[in-house]
This record gives sequence, C-alpha cells and structure tokens, in this order.
Amino acid sequence: MISFLKEFLFFLKERKKYWLFPIFFILGLFGMLIVLGQGSTVAPFIYAIF
Repeated sequence: MISFLKEFLFFLKERKKYWLFPIFFILGLFGMLIVLGQGSTVAPFIYAIF
C-alpha cells in the first residue's frame, strides 16, 4: 500500500496532475467515514452530521 501511494504521488508530480489530489483525498475521507459508520460507537455522531 505504501509503494502504491509513493508511485501515485510521483505520478502526480511528474505529470503535473495536482488537481487530482483533492479528489482522491475527499474520496478517501468519505471511505473512512463509511468504514467508521459500520456499527461502531462513532456511528450515531456520523449520522447526526447528515
């Protein structure tokens, strides 16, 4: 996983695709939100936000 992230960051830097970084960052945050919302003690707080 770490090598994938290194390669991805190198790709963004090499190809000057800096606009892709915020998109993947937001998608990652939503992914973590979904994982945390699956039956954890944090779930009621997440559901209260939306």
